Order: sequence, then structure tokens, then C-alpha cells
Amino acid sequence: MAPVKPTVFIHTNHKQWLGAVVSEYSLKRNAKRPDGFDVKVIHTADHPFLAEKEGQEFLRDGFKRAWTMEDLQSFTPLRFMPPELMGYEGRAVVIDPDIFAVRDVGELLERDMQGKAILCRPRSGFKGKSGCLASSVMLLDCAKLTHWRCAEQFDELFRFERDYMDWICLKLEDPETIGFFETVWNDFDRLADDTRLLHNTRRLTQPWKTGLPIDWTPAEKSYGIPLLGPVMRLRHKLFGAHGLLGKYLRHPDRNQERFFFGLVRECLDQGLLTEQQLREEMAKNHLRHDALELLDRTPKLAA
Repeated sequence: MAPVKPTVFIHTNHKQWLGAVVSEYSLKRNAKRPDGFDVKVIHTADHPFLAEKEGQEFLRDGFKRAWTMEDLQSFTPLRFMPPELMGYEGRAVVIDPDIFAVRDVGELLERDMQGKAILCRPRSGFKGKSGCLASSVMLLDCAKLTHWRCAEQFDELFRFERDYMDWICLKLEDPETIGFFETVWNDFDRLADDTRLLHNTRRLTQPWKTGLPIDWTPAEKSYGIPLLGPVMRLRHKLFGAHGLLGKYLRHPDRNQERFFFGLVRECLDQGLLTEQQLREEMAKNHLRHDALELLDRTPKLAA
């Protein structure tokens, strides 16, 4: 039997569909051997067990919160699906839809994992200090992850047997099975000469969202900031999940804005996206409303 082909999985939902399209294109564009791996998109619409929990309470950071598919990041449980989709064989990389290849992801797929099941990087800030690992980019040895059963473990959130943050931060994994790669493979809002995978992780400044109403639900834990948690929980209760949150801001690094829209421009040129699709995404408030004007001003990316 032929070995399972290494695969990069991009998990997404309807709100971040555009990012997933651009991400998939970037992975192949910047690979030395684009035929050496597959890219597959895992979309929430194809996994109804997520939508079946709409409005039900689950456990996050020790607090109960209502699950909604309209949250910007309702795709995150699907990070744990690739081993199942690979038949628990072979290598996989799983990434968020706001991550774009600057260099060859094939180098990561071929990395010596030294017997580990997972390679990733630590989170930064307060979450990092609490021991949270960044599961937004993971290199997986699928044969070593037969205990990952995404739908079953998602269901445990709603029985209050599993905390979302413990799950997403990989705190439920045996630490001995986790290794680390360089931060350039999940570069948080940093685009430099050594960046391999650029992650526009700060949702407030995602380059394609500038000026749109904020549509994610913030954490309701204090993370070292006095009274932040209680204030955010009160805001949520009085004004709804996105009330009083304002609008997305422009990314402080114009190079990252130009990089994203340079990729979009190439997707248009190659027929992977159409102007009509961009207009539809703008109408849904998934894409900034000046996107077409910005594309006209965006220079071509270097080959």
C-alpha cells in the first residue's frame, strides 16, 4: 500500500472562507515541490455536529458560554480532526485560515519530529505564561494521535467534562508527546526575512477586516488584568456577544496588508477568486468594503 500523502489542512467557517482560499493558494505558490503534499479545507458546514450545538452552553475558561456558529472562530474544534481524516496515518499540518505561507511548508512536513506526536509553538502573553500552546499551527504524526476523536470530544464540552481552553491549548495532551518548532512557523503578526508561515493572529487588525464591525466573542477571563473578566461578562450579558466592541482596526504593518492583497490579486488573475465573490464577501461584512480599491493600489508580489 502506498504511503499516505502529507497533507496541510486549513480549517475554516463561512466568515473566514476567503482567508482559507488565499491560504491554500499561498501554500502551493511558495512550495518548492507543490505536488509533494495535498491541501484540504475543513469547513464547518461539512461537519454538522458543530451546528447541532447552536445556543447550548459549553465550558470555556471555567465559565459557561453559549455556542454559536456565527462566532468568527467557530471552526477551532476542527483543529483536532486531521488524524481522523488521514485514517490515523502519515503526516499532517493543520493551520488556521488566517495563516499564509511566506516560504515552503514542505520543509515543515519533512521535519524530524524526534518521536513526538505534535510539534507546535508556545502562545505569547498571559496565555503563554499559563502554559497554553499555540494549536493554530501543528505538525502531526497522525499514527500517534488515535485518541483524537473530534466530534466526541467536542460533545464533552457541553457535558462540562472538558474545558475548551484546556483542549485548544493542548493541556490535555501528555507533555512528553509534544515538541516545538521555531516561532517563524507560526509567526504572530510578524513578517520578516525569516518568516515561514505568517499568522495574522490579532483578530482586531486582520488586514482584510479593517473598518468592519467586530464579530468575535472576546475571552471573559481576566488574564492578569484586574476586573477585565467580570466587566467582559457583564458587557456580554447586557449588550450581547459583540455589543460595544467597535470595529476592526488597520494592521500596523502595511507590508502584511500588501502581502495579503497581493495574494488575493494573484488568486483573481488565476481564476481562483472572482470579483463577484469579493463583492459578496463585502456584502456579508466578511471583507473590508474598500477591498477592490485597495487591490488596484497593491503592487505585484515578488516571484
